[in-house]
Amino acid sequence: MNIKKIEALLKKGVNIPNPSTVFIGDEVDLGRISPDGVTLFSGTKLIGAQTLIMPGTVLGYETPVTIENCLMGPGTKLHGGYFQDTVFMGGNVFGSGGHVRKGCILEEQANAAHTVGLKQTILFPFVTLGSLINFCDCLMAGGTSRKDHSEVGSSFIHFNYTPNQDKATASMMGNVHQGVMLNQRPVFLGGQGGLVGPVRIAFGCISAAGSIIRNSELRCDRLIMGGTMSNASIQWRPGIYTRPDRILTENVFYISGLYALKAWYHFIRTLFTWNGMSKALVAGLLENIDICIQERIKRLIDFGEKLKLSKQILLQRGKGQGSQVVAVHDTVLEKLSQASERFDQADNDLKTPGPDGERFIQYIEIQSIHSKTDYIGFIRGLDESISILGSTWLKSIEDRIVGAFLQETRK
Repeated sequence: MNIKKIEALLKKGVNIPNPSTVFIGDEVDLGRISPDGVTLFSGTKLIGAQTLIMPGTVLGYETPVTIENCLMGPGTKLHGGYFQDTVFMGGNVFGSGGHVRKGCILEEQANAAHTVGLKQTILFPFVTLGSLINFCDCLMAGGTSRKDHSEVGSSFIHFNYTPNQDKATASMMGNVHQGVMLNQRPVFLGGQGGLVGPVRIAFGCISAAGSIIRNSELRCDRLIMGGTMSNASIQWRPGIYTRPDRILTENVFYISGLYALKAWYHFIRTLFTWNGMSKALVAGLLENIDICIQERIKRLIDFGEKLKLSKQILLQRGKGQGSQVVAVHDTVLEKLSQASERFDQADNDLKTPGPDGERFIQYIEIQSIHSKTDYIGFIRGLDESISILGSTWLKSIEDRIVGAFLQETRK
């Protein structure tokens, strides 16, 4: 416990009901902790130089909480658990037992109940997670308000680790280019169910409770039902990929969405800052989206290395060089061999938004002058033609990346 820092926070006006039970790391910058409406309950531990606490934040109300390099926007309430290198944009509520690891972004009013685990997860505004959920390596959009939001039912799991021991498995609910406009139908994933990543689920889709979803659903407004499998025992050969082209496709779409989101954060989110703390919060957004992009690229490259071994196994089993399954491996490996170069190009392309992007950014820049503190209200209030213009810009970013990788195989 750093007594001097606790005394300084008390003097600033931070509410600490039981100071002797609170730990503040030596590296924590007190200038990044607002005194306005901030409460640190018993068992709160703050560590990390990047920790940022904006007005109205309440920590540890239900159980002890550890905060490591998290950025918490106005009105964030983390009731208990462990939270690391995550950005909470404000109005977020997270129940006790949370376990949130590096690379997460919870945009405004995204919430979770008790005992929820996240890592490399991005939740757009209003998205709500129930209890007892593992939802790592996901992006979820959809919904228009707290009364009309995307939701994940209790006891849901995203299966993000394969028997071949790779994590090229990120899944996307909704999409970025439309989702950021906060005008799309919500997605509902029923409780006691799961997704086997990587998959994409379109806006307006519902998965029935207890369903395990193994394939993408790209049509909107569908009821998806995935039953349990019949009893069976068949031979399994470790190390072999049967649908590597599908894995490549889903990963490229996911990464292209992250690049579009990076452009949104860089050109649009930066316009909605009003003081030093809000600027630091958005800087954290940009840092975390880069972390997410690099993680997904790394996992995709790692998958490529395992795919080389898969090809060797197939050849050893007598699958000739000219066989269809080996040909698919060769096609995917060829595309992955150019991955680093193409992603570097994608990053460079973000610097120039293009005509649609420039028009949209200029419009937002002018119109947002008096709405710096109301990002949600401003975006929801955009005229449909302006929203379409912005979506077209972001879609063009996604299309460039997808086209460079998939070309004729794009779905």
